[in-house]
Amino acid sequence: MALDNFIPEIWSARLLDHLDKKLVFKDLVNTDYEGDIKGAGSTVKINQIGEVTISDYTKNSDLGDPETLTGAQQVLNIDQAKSFNFQVDDIDKAQTTPKLMDEAMKRAAYGIGDVIDMWIAGFHSSAGIKLDNSGSGYTVGSGSNEKNAYDLLVEVGAEMDAKNVPDVDRWAVIPPWFHAALLKTDEYKQAWQDYMRTGTIPVVAGMAIKRSNNLKTSSTTYYVLAGTKGAISYAGQVATIEPYRMEKRFADAVKGLYVYGAKVVQPNCFVRVSAIKGT
Repeated sequence: MALDNFIPEIWSARLLDHLDKKLVFKDLVNTDYEGDIKGAGSTVKINQIGEVTISDYTKNSDLGDPETLTGAQQVLNIDQAKSFNFQVDDIDKAQTTPKLMDEAMKRAAYGIGDVIDMWIAGFHSSAGIKLDNSGSGYTVGSGSNEKNAYDLLVEVGAEMDAKNVPDVDRWAVIPPWFHAALLKTDEYKQAWQDYMRTGTIPVVAGMAIKRSNNLKTSSTTYYVLAGTKGAISYAGQVATIEPYRMEKRFADAVKGLYVYGAKVVQPNCFVRVSAIKGT
């Protein structure tokens, strides 16, 4: 690979494209402020208007003085940074297809994406709605005294309704074993068959169902997560990608830096359910 033909902007676009394909949680959060970040250590200030007072109106009477609007501000810190640095020896490059470097970039992108996915999943402690069955967790399965998986997700939807969570862009992320329990319910089977036939994401109680192996666990308890895109704000960018020729080797190398940050900005739009695998 001739270094004078290396175009960093094109490689940067490729990296971001791969990340978007590999991340589960990044597709479920909002990225409204992604264009505002400048690099590691940057902060993005998020403003929100406070409540407006509603008063009774009396005919032929003057209104009171206008109130001063209040607001709240949250700060999204771009405080996470991940890097990669790999080389391709000239002999390896000569003996393999020209796509070797591109495949290595894909693996680097997947590695960063997996780290970010697990990191966002770890925000479960900031959920504003926690369903934990009085601290013991819900045993999910089809046995006696076990919770039906479909019914539990319906209860999650009801909790979001009670908090006035918008219906739009609701989602739930479940571990594979929970999905297996869900497939045993008649209510879900049709949605799954439609997915297998048309690719339409299954929906339960208004929530698009996603599966992930990156959900955090506490002992034998898994955290099923649900929410809307407004719950978590995420911003990330490729800070730099640099090709270089290794001084003491016949090899090309590439190093890259990706910076990002995320914050739970609407806790009441974020739900954590403590679930234990049953029978």
